[in-house]
Amino acid sequence: MTQQHVASRLVAMMTLAWLCVGTPLAHADEQPSTNERWVVLGGDIAETLAALSADANVIARDDTVLYPPAMADLPSVGYLRQLSAESVLSVQPDRVLAAEHAGPKEVLEQLTAVGITIDIIAAPNTLEAIPAKVRAVAQQTNRQREGERLAVSLTAKLERLAALPALPPTRAMFVMQHSGLTPRVAGSGTAAHTALEAVGLENAFATMQGYHNVGAEALAKEAPELMIMSQRGLDALGGETALWQLPGMALTPAGHAQRLIIIDDQALLGFGPRAPDQLLALRQQVEALLTAPTTARTNQ
Repeated sequence: MTQQHVASRLVAMMTLAWLCVGTPLAHADEQPSTNERWVVLGGDIAETLAALSADANVIARDDTVLYPPAMADLPSVGYLRQLSAESVLSVQPDRVLAAEHAGPKEVLEQLTAVGITIDIIAAPNTLEAIPAKVRAVAQQTNRQREGERLAVSLTAKLERLAALPALPPTRAMFVMQHSGLTPRVAGSGTAAHTALEAVGLENAFATMQGYHNVGAEALAKEAPELMIMSQRGLDALGGETALWQLPGMALTPAGHAQRLIIIDDQALLGFGPRAPDQLLALRQQVEALLTAPTTARTNQ
C-alpha cells in the first residue's frame, strides 16, 4: 500500500469519525460525561466495569464480552485481537476501554489519530494482577473508592485460597471446547493451568505448552484422575455419556471413576472480578469429589 493510499484512507476515516460523533471528544483526565459513548474490549474489562457500576456509558463490545448478559447483548465490533477501525467507528464511540491484548496495534493507532480516546488497561494475565486491574479500571472511570473496596475484597479471597491446606496429590485434566473424538486439553502457560495450580491440583498435561488435542494414547499415559470442563464444552460434545465414551477415556482413573466437575469457564479463566469466587467454588467441588466414593456412576 502506497503512502498516498494510507493517507487517503486516514483522511476518510477522520471524516467519518467527525460525521458520526456529534459531541466534543473527551480527554482521559476529564470526568466521564453521561453523554459519552464507550466501547469495551476484553471480557475482564467488561466484568470489572459492571462490578464497579461503571458501565452505563458502554454502547458496544467485542466478541469476548459475554458477561454480564446486558452487556453481551450490545452490538459487537469484532474479535478482540482482530479489530478494524471501520467496525469500531461504526458505533460512533467517544472512548474505548481496552485490555492490553486488544488489537491490532495499528487499528488502535488509527482510532487515536481520529480523536477517539483509547484507554489501555495494562495488567498481566495472572490471578495476582486482578486487584491491580480493578484499581486501574476504577482510576479510568473515577470509581476509585468502589475500586479500592472491591480490590481489597478480591485480594482477601485469593489469600484465603492460597492458605488452604494442600490436597492429596491429584492429576487433573482441563478440557476446553472441542469437536471430534480428541479432546482439546490445557497445558502449561494457559489460564486453565493457572486455575488448576491455584486450587491445588496437578495438571496432568503440564509438559505441553498451550492447548492441544490429545488422543487415546496420551490420555492413558498421563492418567488424569479428575476431569474439568465447561457446560458449553460438554454440550458441544453431546453430554457426559459421550465424554466417557471418548477413545482412551475409560483407561484413565477419571474415566473409570467418572470424576467430572463442570465450571463456568468465562468466569473462571477470564481473570476478572468473578475469578476468585469461582476458584474457591472449584476448590470446594474438588474436595467434595475426592472424598466421594470412587465407584463409577451409571448413566442409565
